[in-house]
Amino acid sequence: MSEPVERPSRADFHVRHQAQARALAEQWLLQRPQMQAAWFDWVATELYKLSPPEYAAMVRRELQQLSG
Repeated sequence: MSEPVERPSRADFHVRHQAQARALAEQWLLQRPQMQAAWFDWVATELYKLSPPEYAAMVRRELQQLSG
């Protein structure tokens, strides 16, 4: 019989992906001056494409924090 597969906790997921989420948010914010008003729709579309949803939420939170 096989061992059950353990899913990483939310905290583990957060620790593992925090730097990547912040870096992506920083990259997206660099696009803001060039895209101007179109940036908001573009970011919404890009967030929708991210997976898993927990990672998309992390990137969204980073965008909020970096935007002040």
